[in-house]
Amino acid sequence: MKKTSTRLADGRELIYYDLRDDGVRDAVDRRPLEPTVTTSEIRRDPLLGDSVAIASHRQGRTYHPPADECPLCPSEGERLSEIPDSSYDVVVFENRFPSLAGDSGRCEVVCFTSDHHASFADLTEEQARLVLDAWTDRTAELSHLPSVEQVFCFENRGAEIGVTLGHPHGQIYAYPFTTPRTALMLRQAARHKEATGGENLFDAVLERELAEERVVLTSEHWVAFVPYTAHWPYEVHLYPRRRVPDLLALDEAARSEFPQVYLELLRRFDRIFGEGEPPTPYIAAWHQAPFGALEEFEGVVREDFALHLELFTIRRTRGKLKFLAGSESGMSVFINDVPPERAAARLREVASS
Repeated sequence: MKKTSTRLADGRELIYYDLRDDGVRDAVDRRPLEPTVTTSEIRRDPLLGDSVAIASHRQGRTYHPPADECPLCPSEGERLSEIPDSSYDVVVFENRFPSLAGDSGRCEVVCFTSDHHASFADLTEEQARLVLDAWTDRTAELSHLPSVEQVFCFENRGAEIGVTLGHPHGQIYAYPFTTPRTALMLRQAARHKEATGGENLFDAVLERELAEERVVLTSEHWVAFVPYTAHWPYEVHLYPRRRVPDLLALDEAARSEFPQVYLELLRRFDRIFGEGEPPTPYIAAWHQAPFGALEEFEGVVREDFALHLELFTIRRTRGKLKFLAGSESGMSVFINDVPPERAAARLREVASS
């Protein structure tokens, strides 16, 4: 992998990740951009104890442009985009309309391929490995920023999810706090550790799932399963067999095997609802341990957390979506219409040849 860092016309950082070492990335951003102005503010909720990002400048962000005006495609002639070069393998750049910025963290965009009409599932294993390397590198770099406590790499895919740019891409949020979902996991891990005399909660969950009927696929270094308490109609958790706290700690064997396993999962997701259905909308979310202090989670250290990816769709059956209505949105109590055992069986059934 070759990494080349440069700056866009408004001062934002852009980084090329290339498969080959002989690529030259010296294209200049020729757009007449003014410096980016953000109004991101983090507000703490006194009742729930969580945080909300107020980012009014995002109202003006790019919204469903035609394919020939996509800001994530390479620049070509006088059609100038966020990527100055005429081609790329993987590109990461600071979001022009960030939810988090400055002392409130940082937001980045990850373009998986220059092919506008592709998806992550269309990547080769070599390309998918490059994306993994980019996620890992950005996690390392962002963890050193004084305002950053947790790094979250994720992909939103599909208009049903709310994606406003059709180009295959993901995002990275670098939060200035430990997110509520991670905090819940850490509290549960602390309680379990104390109640069992030191047993690791994530290890216990993985061991239990391996013995159940919800396993979707396994390999030498990875396990994918539908969790016992799946919140979403089709939800898969992907764990490395060897517990590590973050992407940085994955060994080479797990890194090498990841593309094959992950691409297989994504391709199965696209087969869930049968032929003739639009591509399955999904969210793919990496859960990593925070880089900040964990004093509030007494008895737990970073190494107790287990890196894992959660992949889920909001489509519950052909032509129907799972909406977060009264119980989910009002009380945070999920109601799942698809039994996890049935979801796992379907995901095994649609295995690719």
